[in-house]
Amino acid sequence: MKLSRRDALKLSTSVALLGATSSFASTKKQPQKSNNLIFQNKKAPRVVVVGGGWSGLSLAKHIKLNAPQSEVILVEQKTEFVSCPMSNLWLVDKIDLEFLTHDFLEAARENNYTFCNGAATGVDKTNNILHTSLGDIEYDYLAFAPGIDYDYSFWSEDEDFARRIHQEYPPAFKPGSEHITLRNKILNFKGGNFIFTVPAGNYRCLPAPYERACMVADYFKQKGIKAKVILLDENNDITIKDHGFHTAFNKLYKDYIEYHPNSLIEEINLDEKRVVTEFEEFSFDDASFYPHVRGAKILEICGIAKDTIYNRLEADINQLTYEVNGYPNIYVSGDARPMGFSKSGNTSNTEAKYVAKLIAAKINKQKRPQWESPVTLCISLVSIAPERGIFIHSEYAYSQKTKQFSFATPVTNEIWQGESGERNAQSAYEWAKSLYADMFQK
Repeated sequence: MKLSRRDALKLSTSVALLGATSSFASTKKQPQKSNNLIFQNKKAPRVVVVGGGWSGLSLAKHIKLNAPQSEVILVEQKTEFVSCPMSNLWLVDKIDLEFLTHDFLEAARENNYTFCNGAATGVDKTNNILHTSLGDIEYDYLAFAPGIDYDYSFWSEDEDFARRIHQEYPPAFKPGSEHITLRNKILNFKGGNFIFTVPAGNYRCLPAPYERACMVADYFKQKGIKAKVILLDENNDITIKDHGFHTAFNKLYKDYIEYHPNSLIEEINLDEKRVVTEFEEFSFDDASFYPHVRGAKILEICGIAKDTIYNRLEADINQLTYEVNGYPNIYVSGDARPMGFSKSGNTSNTEAKYVAKLIAAKINKQKRPQWESPVTLCISLVSIAPERGIFIHSEYAYSQKTKQFSFATPVTNEIWQGESGERNAQSAYEWAKSLYADMFQK
């Protein structure tokens, strides 16, 4: 029987699909090496770390310290490190950018690992290959520390809106251009209403939006700018250090800060510069809109993310071992984790040291170490002249009943007035210097 052209096309398509399926099945049964490999001479157990933030840098250094025989490669798309912690001071021209900026190559040289300046684009979990913008890297162990991405979907599902609001009014909680834009907005502000928002959920650095409001209000006050900082908070109260921030708002910035809790945003009109909440409406002359956060997109791309009780699409891991469920040689650390730990620098730094021990124990064929709590040590400044700050220190406990982590009796010092507050502020600089040294030096 003669085939029609249409039937022939159907048959050829079916054959092509069958061939593709067979080829895929064959690849899974008989793993093949990529033809695009970089770092090909693998002579020791190789650990690839994705992300050069506070967690990734600490992971790379401490894996090498705990398993000196291993080969460690840090993959990071940025060319230099810029710290988000302490950046609120740079926004108001209190510190130089050099204080926040550090050299990835220095960290790699000092700590005997390799820095790869590229972006992770995917992973072949069957064949243990990380795909990057520079080529493919084989691994024995893979550790993701990619941080957060923003989630604007709570305000609008419109992608054009998300692109526009991020470009025009960036949150500045991911270091780089966002901070430069916000700094220019603050330093060039002529007066009127400047809106900041605080998201619900476990967002990056709980006290940072309140510290930022204080720093900006202090700057406007010192410069004699007739301005109002309007802080719209989705939460029913200040999320941490509430006594310290409330007293600062009331005693130092009563004429400069308006704090509005329970401010669930229903609409942001960018053309009319107007924000509508559940109960009120606010106009603004400039703004920085901080949306909800989620785990970095690369986790979703790699198929190792899931929705959690805290945020959308955080890491799908065993919360005690940090192993990706189903893939015990892949780990996730830092702000992309699903636990309720603070998404902050000190927390990520100390947590990564424990995760490094977990990975090193496997390399060294040792028993898994006992769980160690991350440490959240944080100092928030509330004024610039004189410098005064609020201190908090806390660790975490795991509940077998709820299968969740929580603060373990935090030790706090919310006294920002007098000598105690001035000592706290000075300690912030020493805290930062010591942690920079911990990540970048031997």
